[in-house]
Amino acid sequence: MRKRSKKTMAGSAPSSEQVIMRTSIEAKRDRSAALSRRQFITRGGVALVATGLPLANGCSTLSRLAYAQPPLVGSQLYGWGQYYERAGKQMSEHINEVLSAVRDCGYDYAESTLDLDRPENNVHFADRCKSKGLRPVSLDTGGRLHEEGKASETTQKILDAAKICRTAGYSIINCNPDPIGREKTDQELTTQVRALQGLGTGLNQLGMRLGIHHHGPELRNRAREFHYNFQNSAPEVVGFCYDVHWVFRGGLQPLEVLPEYGDRIVSWHLRQSRSGIWWEDLDKGDVDYGAVARYARRYRLTPFFTVELALEEGTTVTRSVVENHQRSHNYVRTVFGA
Repeated sequence: MRKRSKKTMAGSAPSSEQVIMRTSIEAKRDRSAALSRRQFITRGGVALVATGLPLANGCSTLSRLAYAQPPLVGSQLYGWGQYYERAGKQMSEHINEVLSAVRDCGYDYAESTLDLDRPENNVHFADRCKSKGLRPVSLDTGGRLHEEGKASETTQKILDAAKICRTAGYSIINCNPDPIGREKTDQELTTQVRALQGLGTGLNQLGMRLGIHHHGPELRNRAREFHYNFQNSAPEVVGFCYDVHWVFRGGLQPLEVLPEYGDRIVSWHLRQSRSGIWWEDLDKGDVDYGAVARYARRYRLTPFFTVELALEEGTTVTRSVVENHQRSHNYVRTVFGA
């Protein structure tokens, strides 16, 4: 993928892409939601699968070039779970209701968590999705990949589950390597990348793709772990689940990473904030999604866009979970041309 020129013609105002590429914004501090996404992956998601707008941010100039494949728009169930928790309910007990709402909002797929302990539950979840007219596309997982011995065990466990998921139609496994409360050493990162290479190779052999996802810990110290994972692995093996807002919150600009890692993208996670606080839906805000969308279309990046709404301290909620996901769906279809 060729990189964009950063030069601006004399006397002309820089484009929003150039401003973003050249402007350094102070990293946003990590904030904890009532139920963290990592807790959802290890607790709520497993319980779940076991139960069987107007143009914004300059989008009027969106390139009309087609994506390389038909775009899909999905909904990550983490945000739905937070709304149910606010109401004193367990989302897993209302999964049919949730999947019906995801479908009625217009989404193509629902994304949940890979059940590693009972892989057959992933097939049950896929069947529930299909019964609602939703496709099986991607699942999320974590994994302790930085420890010798444990890394190979974790990799094999994910591959065993993925083999069953593939029979149900899934094609992408998003993996966020487990954090450990401190920066990983060079040796630990070397072990982790070796495990990611093995995992990606195994998934490729199944006809699937690996997408590495990141949260705050991996983006500390000038995104050391984030860059290490990519700069020491093969693009065709270790792909990228691009969570745009986590990268933004970690101090990198959304367009800054695309020339270097955009060709690795196998899926996207999309969320917005205003003044650094997660917003209740996808709309204009801190992240210029119009600029991101223009780049994605110009370079025909993988168009699997997953809306992942989330609430944290300071998030103002004025609408229902359904309305916020409906509005977000419409925003992605419009801005990304999906």
